[in-house]
Amino acid sequence: MTDPTSTPSLRGTVVLLLASSTGGVGQHVRSVARGLTETGQDVLVCGPAATQEQFDFTAAGARFTPVEIPASPTPADVRAVAALRRVLAAEDVRVVHAHGLRAGLVAALARPAAPLVVTWHNAVLAGGLRGRLSRLAERVVAGRARVALGASTDLVTRATAVGATDARLAPVAAPALPAPRRRRAAVRAEFGVVADQPLVLSVGRLHPQKRYDVLVDAAARWRTRTPPPVVVIAGSGPAYLPLAARISTARAPVTLLGHRTDVADLLAGADLAVVTSDWEARQLFAQEALRAGVPLVATGVGGLPDLVGDAAVLVPAGDVDAVDAAVRSLLDDASLRADLAGRGVTRAAGWPTEADTVAALRDLYAELAADRAGPAAPGTDTPSTGRA
Repeated sequence: MTDPTSTPSLRGTVVLLLASSTGGVGQHVRSVARGLTETGQDVLVCGPAATQEQFDFTAAGARFTPVEIPASPTPADVRAVAALRRVLAAEDVRVVHAHGLRAGLVAALARPAAPLVVTWHNAVLAGGLRGRLSRLAERVVAGRARVALGASTDLVTRATAVGATDARLAPVAAPALPAPRRRRAAVRAEFGVVADQPLVLSVGRLHPQKRYDVLVDAAARWRTRTPPPVVVIAGSGPAYLPLAARISTARAPVTLLGHRTDVADLLAGADLAVVTSDWEARQLFAQEALRAGVPLVATGVGGLPDLVGDAAVLVPAGDVDAVDAAVRSLLDDASLRADLAGRGVTRAAGWPTEADTVAALRDLYAELAADRAGPAAPGTDTPSTGRA
């Protein structure tokens, strides 16, 4: 594990910027904010007020100022750029670190005097006008960021392809889950799982990218198993109503749990974890499942193959037959599940930790500050502000 105190804190403020988030990006920003402030670094998080309500960055030691950046481009982006400029002008900013393409675009248009770092957390999957606008935003962000960080190797490749002059891999570590508060039997009893009945779990935002329709369609086939598995999906999002309708029509044994804060408990009760996304970088739930020793079936997309190696069963995206077959093979073979669970724990032990992630970012920030200071005499503090 990297020592998070090995690099001195920067003088001035590190600004962390994010757009609307209910999941992994917000958790990552909170993790980074906590790690930086624990070393004495002044951190200001900027983003929608709703992100502060959900992730409580101030409890992690950071300051927070609202800058409303919605999940999709709107005319309000002009106000977000102006608001960010006002924030930066009032601070002694040493680094601006935007998380995600939406936040990166607002930061790029604000033209901070301090070095701009942008972490690419997601690939552009949309088509049509929205896809074209997103790909244009990619080029703007890549051209104006001092460093582009990709959460997976395909994102690094994409950032380079659209103009980033310095693109680097920066794996996002899932925050460590707390110990389960309930016993396995109590968790399973909540969902009416009887003895020898499998509990299949998935966790993530209810969004078309997650392709929970594939899991629902596969689960509908499992009604004829004896006993039929119980499938639960924890998460909230815009796809809730279509998924609920699909579950009802297919008579699938699937329950939508909504937002949950007890993922550690859910994993303690689960026999199998499933990820059916069209794309992921280093999905937090996939990391949590392997750390918890829960066998995982996941789509071989984005950064997932590099993340899990041979410690999960990988299937093609959008393939109901493949998900069905993979889950059946694991449910029918306890020794295979046990082997996969052991390999998962071993694989997870070699991943970067939250402390490693924070230490790498502090090294990067120090590198950028030194580059910006130029050939100043030793011991000379070169002042920097956020003023454009």
